[in-house]
Amino acid sequence: MTYSLLIQQAEALLAGETDHLANAANLSALLYAELPDINWAGFYFHDGRELVLGPFQGKPACTRIPLDRGVCGAAARQRRSLIVPDVHAFAGHIACDTASNSELVVPMLRRGRLLGVLDIDSPRHGRFGRAELELAESLVAQYMRASNSVSCAAFASR
Repeated sequence: MTYSLLIQQAEALLAGETDHLANAANLSALLYAELPDINWAGFYFHDGRELVLGPFQGKPACTRIPLDRGVCGAAARQRRSLIVPDVHAFAGHIACDTASNSELVVPMLRRGRLLGVLDIDSPRHGRFGRAELELAESLVAQYMRASNSVSCAAFASR
């Protein structure tokens, strides 16, 4: 599948749906089903103190991640996307799944406030590059637009 087709599929999944949990669940499933060589795709939401597990696809994951730990915590704290070609060389890496070897994390921000992160893991070293980063950032942007509604006031008010 080409990434442009994946973006179109995401647009179709998100069309007309404003619930942030439903949208996160569908995007996680889409990424897990369509991206080759990944073993985990999902969301963590910021509760004001730490990242809390949201909808995902893959093996069971860490439920809570402090902002000073792991790739997700670093991306959230720095408020920037991170590609880590070898997670075992990343200081403070959290090994939720020992099969994961590389990781891509994109923070979700609204008006400068951290809402959470999209996290994608792969068993292959160096799996993620510029194309995957652009794809993930595009999907997060779509997700944020779709989930910006008064019908999910708890999410939109952050």
